[in-house]
Amino acid sequence: MQCLLVDQLVDQLVDCDQFEQGIPMAKKRSGGSLNRLTVRQVQAAADGSYSDGGNLILRVQGTSSTWVFRYTASAGQRREMGLGSCYRNNPKQAGDSLSQARATATAARATLAQGTDPIDDRDARRTVAQEIAAAKRSSATREQLSLARAARAYHERVIEPVRTTKHSAQWISSLENHVPPLLWHKPIAAITAPELLDFVGELQGKVPETASRIRQRLESVFDDAEFRGTCSGNPARAIRRKLQEGKRGRGRERGHFASLPFLNVPAFVRSLRAEDAMAARCLEFTLLTVARTSEAVRAVWSEFDLDNGVWTIPAVRMKGGERHVVFLCPRAMEIVQAQAQLGSQYVFPSPISNDEPLSNMSMLMQLRRMNLQKETTVHGLRATFSTWAYENDIAREDVIEACLAHKEGDRVKAAYNRAVFSGERTTLLLAWGEFANAR
Repeated sequence: MQCLLVDQLVDQLVDCDQFEQGIPMAKKRSGGSLNRLTVRQVQAAADGSYSDGGNLILRVQGTSSTWVFRYTASAGQRREMGLGSCYRNNPKQAGDSLSQARATATAARATLAQGTDPIDDRDARRTVAQEIAAAKRSSATREQLSLARAARAYHERVIEPVRTTKHSAQWISSLENHVPPLLWHKPIAAITAPELLDFVGELQGKVPETASRIRQRLESVFDDAEFRGTCSGNPARAIRRKLQEGKRGRGRERGHFASLPFLNVPAFVRSLRAEDAMAARCLEFTLLTVARTSEAVRAVWSEFDLDNGVWTIPAVRMKGGERHVVFLCPRAMEIVQAQAQLGSQYVFPSPISNDEPLSNMSMLMQLRRMNLQKETTVHGLRATFSTWAYENDIAREDVIEACLAHKEGDRVKAAYNRAVFSGERTTLLLAWGEFANAR
């Protein structure tokens, strides 16, 4: 009751101020102390304060016109709550603005009657609305943030500033080249551990070290995304044990396939070139072309186009039953051209008979003579090439597998690969030749 009396007194003082300033006082309308102003009075009001009753005031100052609700809070302090601008360019605007201000003031009076401060209540509602909006934006961001975008952002923010240019480039390209496109561009929040396990496990079967690095780098990306709230959980960490279990199983199953560490290849090639044997020449050629044993020892001259540096192996001689094209590096060309003087139909004829191809066991025996049979097998040199290419991110996976003549299950894709990858395969085998012959 005391607060109401004070508010009524303030309204009277406002009216007195208007009277003293020579501003026509808003006449009291029938029906009580509320809704004192008319639309016409609102539109025509000059500078000053005009009471509409019930603590609602129109305040005009120059070109600014605003609505204000004045009240006494429960703690006893006098407060003013702005209700927004008053638009009064025409009668309709003035009428709409007046109606909206009265509705807002009515709600504020109801809030005050419940013992709640209208300003505090409004601020709390705004905070809740902002939190809801932020949650919606965050949800939308999680849905739109792909693994590719998250990885590149992490790379730019964390890896590039502290790593060398070469290592930084290898870091991101290893992910770009090995993570399947469907997974790479999938929202990071939607990626599951089984999905990662499928592709990392397959990669581990081919190049264990590369697979390990890919998983570690993905784990860092997911850690960062989880910290920033763009995903929950880290599937790359979750698959660690599964991969270790698979690695142990493969170690028992495939441990007898020895392959030369790729860093030892240049020294190995120098040792081969010091050997005066047909098997040594064939073994070096096999390494440079990453061919299989039978493909190399039974190579005939009709398969070679020395003008263009190409060796085309017919489908009948290929394990996959499909014609395979090999692009010869300069050293492989040297070897082949030197063999031409032997006058055999085979590029690598048997030392016993010029009319017979080199034995399938000849290159293995060459490794034994060099006391390297425990270091690698002939077939293991293909794995050496694969590891070198994957570990150093020399080329895309499809290009590497095409050089190895691994059969593509999808016929359409296989035809596309043969048509498109010729340039990339040439570049890859040239790089392999330069690496193998490094001094």
